[in-house]
Amino acid sequence: MDMTWFDDMEKRIPTGEVRTRFAPSPTGYMHIGNLRTALYTWLIARHAGGRFILRIEDTDQSRLVEGATEVIYNTLKECRLTWDEGPDIGGPVGPYIQTERRDLYAKYAHLLVEKGEAYYCFCDKAESAEDSGNFEKTEDPCRSLSFEEAKARVEAGESYVVRQKIPREGQTTFQDVIFGDITVDNDTLDDQVLMKRDGLPTYNFANVIDDHLMGITHVVRGSEYLSSAPKYTRLYHAFGWPVPEYVHCPPVMRDAHNKMSKRHGDPSYEDLKAQGYITPAILNYVTLLGWAPKGENAEREFFTLEDLTEIFEMASVSKSPSIFDQEKLKYFNGHYLREMSAEDFYALAEPHLKAAIHAPQVDLKLVAPLVQGRCDTLMDIAPQVDFFDALPQYSNELYCHKKMKTDEANSLEALKLTLPVLEGLAEWTYDSIHGALVGLAEKLELKNGRIMWPVRTALSGKAVTPGGAVELCQILGREETLKRMEQGITQLS
Repeated sequence: MDMTWFDDMEKRIPTGEVRTRFAPSPTGYMHIGNLRTALYTWLIARHAGGRFILRIEDTDQSRLVEGATEVIYNTLKECRLTWDEGPDIGGPVGPYIQTERRDLYAKYAHLLVEKGEAYYCFCDKAESAEDSGNFEKTEDPCRSLSFEEAKARVEAGESYVVRQKIPREGQTTFQDVIFGDITVDNDTLDDQVLMKRDGLPTYNFANVIDDHLMGITHVVRGSEYLSSAPKYTRLYHAFGWPVPEYVHCPPVMRDAHNKMSKRHGDPSYEDLKAQGYITPAILNYVTLLGWAPKGENAEREFFTLEDLTEIFEMASVSKSPSIFDQEKLKYFNGHYLREMSAEDFYALAEPHLKAAIHAPQVDLKLVAPLVQGRCDTLMDIAPQVDFFDALPQYSNELYCHKKMKTDEANSLEALKLTLPVLEGLAEWTYDSIHGALVGLAEKLELKNGRIMWPVRTALSGKAVTPGGAVELCQILGREETLKRMEQGITQLS
């Protein structure tokens, strides 16, 4: 075989830098394990000052989901996992979509056959069963065909697949950053399909060819691919190519026995966003699913993407599976919400405030600061503020508060005394309302709570509110405040 074309392909490969890739299949949503793989892969490249490549692996055409590629793009962009080369921006070793590279793979498969490292197989076996790991290993009669006989059958138009030719004796050893050296007996490996009858490569073949031709130095993937790594390693050796650093990450689990699964209702990245979690918190928490900082950062919990770029090392990833704890994520999310600037929080909170409050006189920018410190997710906003829109039905028992020393009788008295004071205010501002209510309590020689609690209850109809009586008066406005207090007097009478 003329090697000129292959030599030209080798000359295109970038060298002298760390190059990593995220290579998802557009088969659905971005699950948490996928996001963690993308994040770790990105961090390896950025920590080393290298290049991060996005590649779309769409060779399994039967599983493609419409719109899934856009989900991949949008998720990475929202998470600020910027790529240096990819389908949308190109690069020196494109194309970056596997089906657009399909002419490459057959050439390399035929080269392997000529090298004696693969063979043409004409048997009618279920490739799908092999792909799923359910194929029962038996001696393939096509394995012993001479190259000349097999080639003649191919040229005669007979349907075939290309299989890897694994030695029956000896062992294969590969290295993994997390798991160390792993050795397997060759007789435990099957002659996997490399090229399918439709002319498309299998995932196991295409990703090896693409990783080499794109100069990938570190391959990050789930530990479920550990069993395939010996066969990948043998392919690299068969071509005489350097083996990249393998990083096989343990799975993210729902519990001690079950991996996370959309089928079981476990959330994707998009689901978490819809549930009110914010991207920085999700990324921070997902990074810690199996990875732990060392040294001076060992006890630290909160990291920005910039922090992680500085300190991230794959050697610190645990061999053990990690359990996804949504309550822990909620803790992280609440921290990030509380640490935000008022302006940034309002930008996130505004849609939730508008969905809950339609009263035109309510200034949402006054409401947002009241809830910022009381939210673990953005979904906590609406239930706290819906009373601004409409006073709910409530029991008079809410007026009874042991600590405030209020009951129904003295609450009625407090509202009757407070109503004319508020009616007489020349200005409706926080300071004027505060002065009026505190002044009335002093005049009556009462603690502030004796006045404030009945007012807050009448205005909200809730036992717990963001903000006290003064804030509620200010936000509801004069007309609505007085109306609700009159309704409270009527209800207590």
